[in-house]
Amino acid sequence: MSIVVREATPQDVSHMHDMILELAIYEKDPDAVVATEEDLLHALFGGTRHFESKAATPSGSPGVFAFVIDSPDGTGLAGMAIWMLNYSTWEGKHGVYLEDLYVREQFRGKGFGKALLVKLAQVCTDNGYTRFQWWVLDWNQPAIDVYRAMGAQPMDEWTVYRVSGPALTELSKTASDLD
Repeated sequence: MSIVVREATPQDVSHMHDMILELAIYEKDPDAVVATEEDLLHALFGGTRHFESKAATPSGSPGVFAFVIDSPDGTGLAGMAIWMLNYSTWEGKHGVYLEDLYVREQFRGKGFGKALLVKLAQVCTDNGYTRFQWWVLDWNQPAIDVYRAMGAQPMDEWTVYRVSGPALTELSKTASDLD
């Protein structure tokens, strides 16, 4: 079976949103997803002549991208990778940050996830990008095993921080304290 990775289209958004919900269940946080199909549509295709979006870059291009694989049975999508560019000030080059990699359960272990990762590696090498990064939950051993087998290294020396919700709102209000 040949696996074809292609760029997502607006027609894929409904299936992609379903997979985001499935991923949240797999990651044991089913109530965390508040993004709608419209949010995803605007993030992926914002700035085009059809959509206005805050997610678009100043040039009007979308800031978020996605690759998908159609299911072999023609009933939707088998997998997806949602990604964006990042930038290394030390290397002076862009890289790719993978936000979500998801392959539906019935298609796991058949090379779909690897095909998506290979496509993203090709984006990096084709464009002179020097890094390809993502996060993985520390209990997701099947994914960790796949990543290590392909040469990915954990960055255990780094700790991820996040400000969100009320803390983000409060932080944004402290600008007057800087005067």
